[in-house]
Amino acid sequence: MEGYLFILGKGLVSVIVLFLLTKMMGRKQVGQMNLFDYVIGITIGSLAAEMTLNPEINFFEGIFSLVIYAMVALFISILTMKSIKSRRFFIGSPLILIQNGEILMKNLKVAKIDINDLLQEARNNGYFDLSQVEFALMEGNGKISFLLKSKYQPATLKDLKIKANYQGLCANLVIDGNIMDQNLTMIKHDRSWLCTRLKNEGYDNIEDLLLVICDSNEKLTVFKKNKSKTSLQVFE
Repeated sequence: MEGYLFILGKGLVSVIVLFLLTKMMGRKQVGQMNLFDYVIGITIGSLAAEMTLNPEINFFEGIFSLVIYAMVALFISILTMKSIKSRRFFIGSPLILIQNGEILMKNLKVAKIDINDLLQEARNNGYFDLSQVEFALMEGNGKISFLLKSKYQPATLKDLKIKANYQGLCANLVIDGNIMDQNLTMIKHDRSWLCTRLKNEGYDNIEDLLLVICDSNEKLTVFKKNKSKTSLQVFE
């Protein structure tokens, strides 16, 4: 039993340390992993699992090794922000896969993908007809970006000469029955204003509300808590 508790304790400490180190390395490590980030990520994960389960490994030495890898990743991240050459070496440069509507087979081989992989990526991005694509680039994190030919690009409001109203960010004022005071401050209002607005529309108990969203025009969208379904109310 003591052995299991010891492993539990080491596992919890490892998770906390990994979480703190990941926050230190930044969100890019989670959302936009390039080749170097991937190598660092799997190495740190393997080290954490090994030092948790292997009693022959000194736990604190394992934590120290995790910190070393995290600091290396942080150093490389800072270096790539300051140096273009370092950025190209560690992260890589975008690779053109389609240029002026022509598929570059040589670059497909460099990227280690075939035509089926390219077609799949195009479909995943919503492009089922490759003849409509003008350019395709493989980014440093392995994702492929597509640019449609001019005649296939959707018309914008500017193209149609239609004046658009400003649309800012929406603020979540209530989440799961809890008032988000920081978001209220961001839109320059307080709890009293929110409660008054909600009471005027018949919502007396904020705990009954799942979500309240306020847009840039101060229009509130209210989602009520309901186990069977979610009802929606919108009011100015």
